[in-house]
Amino acid sequence: MGIGFNGGELLLLAVGACYCNDLFREAQRLQVDVKNVHIDVEADWGGDPVRAKNVSFSVHVEGGSPKPQIEELIRHVDRVAEIPNSLRLGTEVSLSRYEIVSDPQA
Repeated sequence: MGIGFNGGELLLLAVGACYCNDLFREAQRLQVDVKNVHIDVEADWGGDPVRAKNVSFSVHVEGGSPKPQIEELIRHVDRVAEIPNSLRLGTEVSLSRYEIVSDPQA
């Protein structure tokens, strides 16, 4: 429809953006030197109704701290990142209300 993205792409973007944001937040909190981060997020789509399956992401971190310290940061953020955890733990989503405006001529 020409908008440049779809809901599935936004879902995966949310996973990557959340992890990236939390990585920098936790790096500062834990005093780990992180200079650059690259995250790739992938998923399969299927079922009826269609849903994301096998969501996975890879992380590339450049920093000035020792490698084991950065590795622990990566694993820590994997445990605390809110959006990945929402998907992992099956957050309930419900339609709370709707409004219809209809053309009486239709």
